[in-house]
Amino acid sequence: MSAGPYNYSYIFKYIIIGDMGVGKSCLLHQFTEKKFMADCPHTIGVEFGTRIIEVSGQKIKLQIWDTAGQERFRAVTRSYYRGAAGALMVYDITRRSTYNHLSSWLTDTRNLTNPSTVIFLIGNKCDLEGQRDVTYEEASKFAEENGLLFVEASAKTGDNVEEAFLETAKKIYQSIQDGRLDLNAAESGVQHKPSQPGRNNLSNDQQANKDNCSC
Repeated sequence: MSAGPYNYSYIFKYIIIGDMGVGKSCLLHQFTEKKFMADCPHTIGVEFGTRIIEVSGQKIKLQIWDTAGQERFRAVTRSYYRGAAGALMVYDITRRSTYNHLSSWLTDTRNLTNPSTVIFLIGNKCDLEGQRDVTYEEASKFAEENGLLFVEASAKTGDNVEEAFLETAKKIYQSIQDGRLDLNAAESGVQHKPSQPGRNNLSNDQQANKDNCSC
């Protein structure tokens, strides 16, 4: 029983990227804590969260790196792209500038991750329909043209937050099943950890926290 929290078969590394103030940290908090942070502080460098989910009967631990959106932190945050199995690229539907910058974020993601990295576009703050500045249709078209998964979500209400994280994991898991993801490659962003009691998984969690603190 004591090994319950560490009973998972895979670890998937995620990164959350996008302009400052689009709600990246709020999305992470909503997914991991099921709560909305009304006064979400701007991320300095990177922050870290985890949650265990289930896909096709397999327990999977998501290690999620929430990156700062300010340009002055880009050199730091770019180092976290490497080895990401999933990238959640976020814009604010009420601020067109955050949408206009998506091409730059996508270029970084494509250049710094591996070809199998699953990129999910999230239009956050869909609860603010009255302040909408970016239509669903144009964002959907951008996603389709660039081969991205897409959903509008709200970190405040929780709408579609779960879906974005879970659909990304399902896509990654499918790549594993199809043999398109080499689990032996460090760049894959996936670690296979057969479910069993022991200290190995715990030490990995401690290492992740240690890495987080060193940032």
